[in-house]
Amino acid sequence: MHCGICLLSVVPARKEPSGASEMVTQLLFGDHYTVLESTDNWLKICIAYDGYECWISARQHARISSATFAHLQKHEAPLCRNFIHPITNKLQQITFPVTLGAVLPFLKNDTCSFDSWVFGFDGKSQTMHKQTASEILNTAAMFLNAPYLWGGKSPLGIDCSGFTQLVYKLNGYKLPRDAHQQVELGAPLSFVEEAQAGDLAFFDNEEGRIVHVGILLDNERIIHASGCVKIERFDHYGIYNDDMKKYSHTLRVIKRLLD
Repeated sequence: MHCGICLLSVVPARKEPSGASEMVTQLLFGDHYTVLESTDNWLKICIAYDGYECWISARQHARISSATFAHLQKHEAPLCRNFIHPITNKLQQITFPVTLGAVLPFLKNDTCSFDSWVFGFDGKSQTMHKQTASEILNTAAMFLNAPYLWGGKSPLGIDCSGFTQLVYKLNGYKLPRDAHQQVELGAPLSFVEEAQAGDLAFFDNEEGRIVHVGILLDNERIIHASGCVKIERFDHYGIYNDDMKKYSHTLRVIKRLLD
């Protein structure tokens, strides 16, 4: 099995093997994956964390041993808790930024060392233990005003389901990548009045497809990525946009995922 890891700040992952193809997600530093298929310039990969299949440029691929991959599968690596922080490739003496949620494989004594790579990181890190709803909201607030980016998964550009997945990941909960997958998890609530901090609200389009998701602050406010990550009013109809003076998203269901 051919395995790889992302050793760049952020790598675009596309629907098809082309630089002009739609970006469907991103790899952050430390994300590992298996290679399913290859062309001259592109690799079809399966991201280990969520099973998402997509294409990346072969030039942005770093191969790892099967032993390293197996260790990463078995042991949860710490995550970067800084909004953005430098990391240093000690062998090449190159420093570059990593973002909130980046994976720090084999981190020990401010060093990530595996296979032939050694990286220095002296920022904040945290292992993925389940946190409270309050901590989830604190994490979500770190992304406020981050610009919306289809397929994005970093505070420099993020989409609605990338936002919920990453916020939950930073607090010890594993979600799939897309909103229509995330809605399959958790217990549905019967009434908006039952909603609590940390619940996920899902929204559909005219065809009934789940197209949006956000994190509830309470039963009247939601934080979500739409234009940018922001807080808006919420009720049993959906999300109300004060600027447009109308509802921007139609509520389908609220799910509770927290223990």
